[in-house]
Amino acid sequence: MRAAGLLWAALWGLLLPTVAADEGILHASGNGVPPVTKDYCIIYNSNWVSLPKSLDNATFRPLENLTSTVLCNSSEVPSGSMKDKAVVVMRGNCTFLEKARIAQSSGAKMLLIASKPRLSPLSDNKTDFEDVTIPVALIRYSDIVDMQLTLGSEVNVTLYSPPLPEFDYSMVVIFLIAVFTVALGGYWSGVAELENLKAIASPGERETRRKKEENVTFTPVTVILFVVICCVMLVLLYFFYKWLVYVIISVFCLASAMSLYNCLAALIGEIPFGQCRIACCNKSIEVRLIFLAVFCIAAAVVWAVFRNEDRWAWILQDILGVAFCLNFIKTLKMPNFKSCVILLGLLLLYDVFFVFITPFITKNGASIMVEVAAGPFGNSEKNDGNLVEVPTERSAPHEKLPVVIRVPRLEYSASTLCDMPFSLLGFGDIIVPGLLVAYCRRFDVQTTSSSVYYISCTIAYAIGMVLTFVVLALMKMGQPALLYLVPCTLITSSLVAWRRKEMKKFWKGSNYQMMEHLDYTGNEESTASATEQPGGQ
Repeated sequence: MRAAGLLWAALWGLLLPTVAADEGILHASGNGVPPVTKDYCIIYNSNWVSLPKSLDNATFRPLENLTSTVLCNSSEVPSGSMKDKAVVVMRGNCTFLEKARIAQSSGAKMLLIASKPRLSPLSDNKTDFEDVTIPVALIRYSDIVDMQLTLGSEVNVTLYSPPLPEFDYSMVVIFLIAVFTVALGGYWSGVAELENLKAIASPGERETRRKKEENVTFTPVTVILFVVICCVMLVLLYFFYKWLVYVIISVFCLASAMSLYNCLAALIGEIPFGQCRIACCNKSIEVRLIFLAVFCIAAAVVWAVFRNEDRWAWILQDILGVAFCLNFIKTLKMPNFKSCVILLGLLLLYDVFFVFITPFITKNGASIMVEVAAGPFGNSEKNDGNLVEVPTERSAPHEKLPVVIRVPRLEYSASTLCDMPFSLLGFGDIIVPGLLVAYCRRFDVQTTSSSVYYISCTIAYAIGMVLTFVVLALMKMGQPALLYLVPCTLITSSLVAWRRKEMKKFWKGSNYQMMEHLDYTGNEESTASATEQPGGQ
């Protein structure tokens, strides 16, 4: 579990890309009464021609289906068949603009190019075709077939490209998931801390609690080592992505299955029913936990098999991701505020460096983090931050790293029609501030301070998320969320400690570490006494 956590730590800031293509909508209308209409995705180049932003300003044209030809020669079609029409031909044999020039010279007002492969950006050299003025767009061949089956042989079409909405309700869902996970992870860590304190006070429970304890405590030295491992892993992924991506997917399956089991087992443990046990390997195991383990493994395996089914697999990935974040926040313990400051500060610098500084170092001028996120085939894809939109198709040519919470965009637009874009938030933007929230909750438990640190830090995290969304909307580009989350949470925690005159204790940690040391020393003394007693007899 620790090895999996260290490997995952390297991926916290990773982002997924956006596709640099102009997406629009083809609005088709049949001649029935009432007319049947349907929208289809198109890809066009805004540098060649601008499309209307709404249907109110769009002009309908009758569609002429010439998918039996590729239109690389004007002799391929009968004279006059394109006059004042929207023409659809097949992709191939010549460039897009060569087809457009022939269609325009034949009187066509719009050219649609049907493509059987996945849609890609239009990128011909327009300087050689300055005389081409008609709209040119790429459309799926399967959509042309569907258009004929749904609307009939006589169809009128028009093209338009509505602007993307500045705000999408998927951001609200992302916000709720993030705040819920951080708050619950911090609360769970506080519950575990309270149980530890009770076990220390009760000698009979010490050994039982020690066997169950799976927490990992970070010191300032291990924090620095932790960040160094993050940097090394990111650089390794930059050079060996196409192999390591499958390692990361395998680690995600293993770590998320274990995390889901730990989360659900904690809930099931509170249910007083169904506690029948069976004996196995000199141990007594609850039957319900066996079924739970099978369920968690099955959930991870189903995700691994269907991970590219973006219409529904994102739900399962989010559930596994939330479980992973919760278990990580509860398991990894920061001993004091000093370690929290070092960890959050270094990871903030890590995030900013690999996003904004590395473009000045790499040969192609792209950031290492974006290159890793886009993968070896993502040369045409760009990204600028942790909160982005990602169009994905089933035919996507490369695997993506499963290190994000994903929610599909809910507002209707050309992007939602063409693909299934997602609003994303990296695991690191939940786990990193969540470790500080968990420390605040444990400090509340240790000092009996009525959850003031925990509530204040959780609210600060929520404010930091809102600030991230606001900057995202104003700047219209992705933002590293840690750039806003880290200052909000650290400053708020510091102000609360200063206001309560507990800054020194908060900075160095409470007496919990000392109690752990005393507990360990007491156990050693008891062992020594037990070994000396037979000699005295």
